[in-house]
Amino acid sequence: MTTQTHTIDDELIAAAAHIARTHCRGDNHTMAAAARARDGRIVTAVNAYHFTGGPCAELVLIGTAAAQGAYELDTVVAVGDRNRGVVPPCGRCRQVLLDYFPDLKVIVGKGDRIRTVRITDLLPESYVWADHQLDDE
Repeated sequence: MTTQTHTIDDELIAAAAHIARTHCRGDNHTMAAAARARDGRIVTAVNAYHFTGGPCAELVLIGTAAAQGAYELDTVVAVGDRNRGVVPPCGRCRQVLLDYFPDLKVIVGKGDRIRTVRITDLLPESYVWADHQLDDE
């Protein structure tokens, strides 16, 4: 696996951190996510924790972006509440993000190790759902 790093979108991290600081309250909403759409817009969302496995902030973000007409996402980041900083996506989110946006960049790391990598670097040798769909004939 060769990991290529990309420019860090500090504005995106700040947007997610702001949402985590101002909208994550209690145990139901503890993570915020922000994504930059290809047209430059920033879309934000929070998780919806539930003991049955509610959606992570990154998954809520996909629906929020679509509801705003942002179907092409370029970069995503998740930030934890209580100043936890950047948090990498869980395995389920990695797979869904890869399936929806195979060229997506993801901001990961802590402190001076924050970096931007491709989603494929976070999920190498992965199953890509779209690759296994039958073509309509």
